[in-house]
Amino acid sequence: MAAYDFNFLLATDSYKITHYKQYPPDINKVYSYFECRRRKGDRFKEVVFFGLQYLLKKYISGQVVTEEKIQQAKLIYQLHFKQSVFDEEGWRRILEKHDGRLPIRIKAIPEGKIIPRGNVLFTVENTDPEFYWLTNYIETMLVQMWYPITVATISWEFKKILAKYLKATSGSLDGLEYKLHDFGYRGVSSQESAALGGAAHLVNFCSTDTVAGLLMAQQYYSCSMAGFSIPAAEHSTIISWGRNREKEAFEYLLEQFPSGPISIVSDSYDIFKACKHIWGDKLKERVMERKEGSTVVIRPDSGDPQETVIEVLRILEESFGSSLNSVGYKLLPSCIRIIQGDGIDIHSIEEILKKLKDEGWSAENLVFGCGSALLQKINRDTLNCAFKCSYVETKGKGMDVYKQPVTDPSKGSKRGRLSLSRNSLGFIETVERGNGKPEEDMLVTVFENGTIVHEYSLEEVRKNARLWEEDLAQLQHNEDALNGDPLHDECIMNGVH
Repeated sequence: MAAYDFNFLLATDSYKITHYKQYPPDINKVYSYFECRRRKGDRFKEVVFFGLQYLLKKYISGQVVTEEKIQQAKLIYQLHFKQSVFDEEGWRRILEKHDGRLPIRIKAIPEGKIIPRGNVLFTVENTDPEFYWLTNYIETMLVQMWYPITVATISWEFKKILAKYLKATSGSLDGLEYKLHDFGYRGVSSQESAALGGAAHLVNFCSTDTVAGLLMAQQYYSCSMAGFSIPAAEHSTIISWGRNREKEAFEYLLEQFPSGPISIVSDSYDIFKACKHIWGDKLKERVMERKEGSTVVIRPDSGDPQETVIEVLRILEESFGSSLNSVGYKLLPSCIRIIQGDGIDIHSIEEILKKLKDEGWSAENLVFGCGSALLQKINRDTLNCAFKCSYVETKGKGMDVYKQPVTDPSKGSKRGRLSLSRNSLGFIETVERGNGKPEEDMLVTVFENGTIVHEYSLEEVRKNARLWEEDLAQLQHNEDALNGDPLHDECIMNGVH
């Protein structure tokens, strides 16, 4: 149910207030769609669909039009435009005819599904011919889907990279869902961004410090606890002991948290001396005598990530030793591990993991944290998200419509009613011009006439987005092909899943 104090009539771009006067006379249906457009050289070939259910529940479902909100919007727009352009009567008709509920139908792919770029992700159309202008009025809000989709997609890319190296250096994907910890809460623009982005990351992982994301998953996706964390130190809790008492600070934390894993930032002064002389000498026995599962996780937080991680591993190996796992890569004792959270993005994480592999270390030795590169250093153009009209009806007669700018062919839009299905080769593709078969359509009606008609739990979303071990061979095959086969590149761009 939409928030009581939220005025849907004011949740659009200003110019859309005037669009009801711009459509052709006698038009009675406007049908539009959302996609992440594909362009040559895109870093991300697929997208993870997530977040629509939140937007529908919070802002669009139930009664969103009241007389009070009509009057508020009328006043605001009169002052804003300095003339009377607001469709007061149109909104009052929605209130009277539909009890303030939106006569709109939205069909979307199931949340969590991984879809190749350039395909329809959801469609929107009016269900009452009187309110044709409502379809694109709602564009502004629905295009904000770019954010959770982009975060979920970047998180998925992290997961593929981590899976690749974890499998190669350990022989399995055990613990993959805890390999990337969300550090992004403080780096986002708002509480809502933290909640939506934090929840999007939890589609792929179960490790987070962004509490807002947990609450969103609980409230909007029926998950009582979507992610987990451990006790961890920050610089203030270390340096407040003074430079000469760093060892006492570390020791005190071990006493305060005698069981369960604990993460301790160790670069307040000199990460290498801390690892060699404190962790590897003075507190070595304290670390090794901790119970099974009570791992001490060392956190470097400065310097070149590649070089720092390798050097910390080397120093810890000198003190604690190492063993070879089942596939011949080095592994520290289970009592000690590393978390690298500084300077992590999808490029640096692969560089670090490749360096570790080349040096003979298993990816089991460390986990990663990521903040702004996960939740903030993105925008709508990261995945080229767009919402376009593709079909209209005038006096009941349908017409496929599209845009095709001569100055940028990549901004050309799709035509007609759309569906999403697998072709004869098994690739997902968008079928245009109403030629799709309803029984094969992957788009599901999720919203109709003010009511959410299909919901997903986070468990279902995660199942849709799950990375299976058998997928890794296909991922490597796709990567190799994309690097050298233009024809295969076209196939992948049009649907590897």
